Amino acid sequence: MVLLEIMTDDTALHGVDALQKISGKFAWRLLIDFASVFILIRFIYYKIYKSTELFFTFFIFNLVIFLIAFMLNKVDLSMGAAFGLFAVFSMLRYRTEDISIKDMTYLFLVIALGLMSAVTKIKDTSDALEYLFLGGVNVTILLITYFLESSTLMRKEGTKIVIYENVELIKEGRHNELIADLSLRTGVTVHRYSIQRVDFLRDSVQIKIHFYEK
Repeated sequence: MVLLEIMTDDTALHGVDALQKISGKFAWRLLIDFASVFILIRFIYYKIYKSTELFFTFFIFNLVIFLIAFMLNKVDLSMGAAFGLFAVFSMLRYRTEDISIKDMTYLFLVIALGLMSAVTKIKDTSDALEYLFLGGVNVTILLITYFLESSTLMRKEGTKIVIYENVELIKEGRHNELIADLSLRTGVTVHRYSIQRVDFLRDSVQIKIHFYEK
């Protein structure tokens, strides 16, 4: 009876120690993940695009991916349960026709950050070095994203779709006149364009203009 009580106490202590260890890892990884996503969205995405419409989506996607990945990495699940979990998420479909390629790229980045923060491991190292390595990887991603989005490496090109009524200028040989008129009307320095659609019934043309952002 005494032996049983001792074994029960040892099991309970082992369980408490394991729970505290997992809780510590969860807290540190979540902190690194949240800090990385906050910097990405607040100081890179918002600074450039001045949009808060997808803030909720970015942070929730990141948090959910982090929690799922951390749970699958720490908890033993049966094969059926794992397939069932991913089957449920496969039914969640987002309408992406109104989301730009840049927004989808940032969505992918927040998902990737959440996944890496939850499952990245280095064998035969301390937890501190593991967290340091994870933070370094996240910082590297943030720096590369910042430099690619800034004008440091290349000039950023903006685009607009305009409805243009002077169809005479789309004729071959009047390229310079069309560029000058589009620049005058839109207030930006157009350096190239592409004709999307021509409507001769309404004497209008849909043109995609390209210009360098200041």
